[in-house]
Amino acid sequence: MIVSYKSFTFVHVGQDLKENQNENMSKKIKEPLYYWQQTEDDLTVTIRLPEGISKEDIQVQFLPDHINIVLKGQRFLEGKLYSSVDQESNTWIIKENNSLEIFLIKKNEGLTWPELVVGDKQGEFIRDSAQCAAIAERLMHLTSEELNPNPDKEKPPCNAQELEECDIFFEESSSLCRFDGSTLKTTHVVNLGSNQYLFSVIVDPKEMPCFCLRHDVDALLWQPHSSKQDDMWEHIATFNALGYVQASKRDKKFFACAPNYSYAALCECLRRVFIYRQPAPMSTVLYNRKEGRQVGQVAKQQVASLETNDPILGFQATNERLFVLTTKNLFLIKVNTDN
Repeated sequence: MIVSYKSFTFVHVGQDLKENQNENMSKKIKEPLYYWQQTEDDLTVTIRLPEGISKEDIQVQFLPDHINIVLKGQRFLEGKLYSSVDQESNTWIIKENNSLEIFLIKKNEGLTWPELVVGDKQGEFIRDSAQCAAIAERLMHLTSEELNPNPDKEKPPCNAQELEECDIFFEESSSLCRFDGSTLKTTHVVNLGSNQYLFSVIVDPKEMPCFCLRHDVDALLWQPHSSKQDDMWEHIATFNALGYVQASKRDKKFFACAPNYSYAALCECLRRVFIYRQPAPMSTVLYNRKEGRQVGQVAKQQVASLETNDPILGFQATNERLFVLTTKNLFLIKVNTDN
């Protein structure tokens, strides 16, 4: 299993990596095979024809849920349509700019198609400006022109100006991929969305390393099970408010937690190490000022400052100690002791 911000592929031994990268680059630059648009009632497919092609060289076959396009005896596009169309009403014409336009009438009016041909990625969807405006108008009731029109309301709307920098997630999202060990083919792909990847840690040497993701303000630790098809990812620990706290550390470099989940730790590029302990019972009585209720547990934060200005190169956590490697020294910080 691999968590990555870009799609991951295996490169076999002896394969030229540079050549593989050039092929991927050429695929990205390659022009789409076709363009398509849609309204609530119909779809329009536009294909740029090669030079010298005539009407006799074009064959377009329509079925209620299938399309087949042949140019000069060669299959151009064939596959199952996302939804059914009216077979008798579908038409196609050749435009003056040497392009083929195909018109498909939807049987299910109002249904928005996410793709034209099921599983086909060779086309590009062009969204109509009028359609975008209609969608925005339908969503208008979910927004407010005023930042906070009724501050006395029990649950006021979100005020964008009150958001802090650590509330903002990355624009790019990562994916969690599971590969078959024998064929090296992808079996599962999960888009993590706003669940930012934080770090990995080995909790059980017999299992795969756990990975920690941000869920809203918290950080959740997940244990992958490669042998379990129905329960591949198990939630084993939560670090309250850690997702929010770590996002505010601009100079963070390494992140880790104890295998027994007793604490999480973060170190910056230079000197400082932050230790976040799990909530523990208090010997003294504390009360929440706003709510007036008694607080039974408190999560402590500690800061360790190293006596060096050398860059930190490595960071490792055990249940009792933290190891911090710089360019010249290896520091040991005792976190949990019996004494």
